[in-house]
Amino acid sequence: LFPQEVLYREVDVPDHAHYIIGSVILVVGITGVVGNALVVYVFCRSRTLRTPGNIFVVNLAVADFLMSLTQAPIFFVASLHRRWIFGERACELYAFCGGLFGICSMMTLTAIAADRCLAITRPLAVLGRVNRRRVGAILGVLWIYSLGWSLPPFFGWSAYVPEGLQTSCSWDYMSFTTSVRAYTILLFVFVFFIPLIIIGSCYLAIFRAIRAARREVEELDCGESHKAYERIQSEWKMAKVALLVILLFVISWSPYSVVALTATAGYSHLLTPYMNSVPAVIAKASAIHNPIIYAIIHPKYRVAIAHYVPLLRSLLRVKPKALRSSLSSGSSTSSRRPTLTSQCSLAIVALQISFISTRKTLTPMRMRRKLASFSLDTVPSRKARFFYLACALDVGPKTVGEHVSLVRMHNASTSQISVQ
Repeated sequence: LFPQEVLYREVDVPDHAHYIIGSVILVVGITGVVGNALVVYVFCRSRTLRTPGNIFVVNLAVADFLMSLTQAPIFFVASLHRRWIFGERACELYAFCGGLFGICSMMTLTAIAADRCLAITRPLAVLGRVNRRRVGAILGVLWIYSLGWSLPPFFGWSAYVPEGLQTSCSWDYMSFTTSVRAYTILLFVFVFFIPLIIIGSCYLAIFRAIRAARREVEELDCGESHKAYERIQSEWKMAKVALLVILLFVISWSPYSVVALTATAGYSHLLTPYMNSVPAVIAKASAIHNPIIYAIIHPKYRVAIAHYVPLLRSLLRVKPKALRSSLSSGSSTSSRRPTLTSQCSLAIVALQISFISTRKTLTPMRMRRKLASFSLDTVPSRKARFFYLACALDVGPKTVGEHVSLVRMHNASTSQISVQ
């Protein structure tokens, strides 16, 4: 441990450098707090946005909100004094909050990528299985995982110390000791590189699914396949919003990662205070990307803001026609089972492309096996059930009644199918 006067010393840089960085972090903090609070408010109020999948977006906004709230004001005040003035314990808590909320944001972005991947590539696998309780359990695991990587410096594995211009704190990546290096390397492997690999794999699978769907639509060239492809394209638009948020988050944290890994490799003498502090500010600015991107790109979110926060209506340039259309559709749609219905719709999309393209090669037994692996009890629409039966048994909707008894017998042991 270093003496207090050495640990929290002033750095020999011009005063205006502290004031500029402090002002930037203050603007970032205010934007992050207001913007992410708005995301949480709108997503919770709007029925069309209140789905289990969007709970991940809300959790990301909560993590970014807390990141901005706990980091920016303290960083700003310390910059005005040109050094850390809050003591050792506050330094540890400040760095702990930054680590916890930053890691949770990365884990949440990974979960969002996986959710979009499953929704597009395997809609039948998640149909009826994704609900708020399960999403809540996943988020609980993500927070516990983030906490597990944020607590070790309190118990002697690395440490939380001032960094850069000595106006903010982070984990100790400058000390060239075995303990510090091991923690830094494992931290980046398990909370940065592995999540990046998972995200990349998810979006690679999405790209392949979209390309395969486009190819099948071109080959089939029928009305049903075109409708199916349009629905998948709509789902892909939402995936692109998530991808943009993820890319900006990674870009924001990359300079900080390079600095930390450079010090871990034994080249800390090459780093100046500016090279430590500026990447930290850029990393903390990742908290403002989520609300800005959703306000610019996400059409339903823009309309929801215009409805619930009328003061921003002119800024977002939402047309009255779009607002009226959204309100009428929202009032006519029940909020009782929004996700189940959307999952059913996406599952039918997959069936439309899958069965239309393979009905000439599948044997009746293989079709029935496909049918047996899918629970029709989760499909709220009777018309959708009949459509599924028609596709699975390779018959037209008008003749599906002739095969209902056969299907019931085939699934009697598992009680999977119930046709009303």
